[in-house]
Amino acid sequence: MRRYETIVILDPDLPGDQRAVVFDRLRDLIPAQGGLLVSIDEWGPRKLAYTIRKKPRGFYARLDYCGTGPLVAEMERLFRIDDRVMKFMTVQLDPEANMESIQQEMTQAAEASRAAAAESSTPKEASPAAPEEKAPEHTESDSPKEEA
Repeated sequence: MRRYETIVILDPDLPGDQRAVVFDRLRDLIPAQGGLLVSIDEWGPRKLAYTIRKKPRGFYARLDYCGTGPLVAEMERLFRIDDRVMKFMTVQLDPEANMESIQQEMTQAAEASRAAAAESSTPKEASPAAPEEKAPEHTESDSPKEEA
């Protein structure tokens, strides 16, 4: 099994639900082809180095997954026929990826993020409130006197 990284640039004018359809399709395809989806990082809209389809911006996403050559070929076939995908590029990260160790890393990272979320949700000691500052009162001596 090999580990791959695919950068995908989607049309920036797509609503969020249309982008989710593309990513859901990939989430279904990778396990169906015997692969393992490690992560999908949505980088968001960014300026392109050059215009693509007369658009100066694109919505970037990074896919990190393990799979075989036929999985990559099928993903790229789907990208080519999908009008929502403007560009894509796949790079092999590791020719001999160990899926068991990657799954263990994923579970450890998930546990660490749950622990961090639980820690941040616990109430902390209230800090003493700062004394309120009063606005200076306006007195007669402060205002200019009119001469009659």
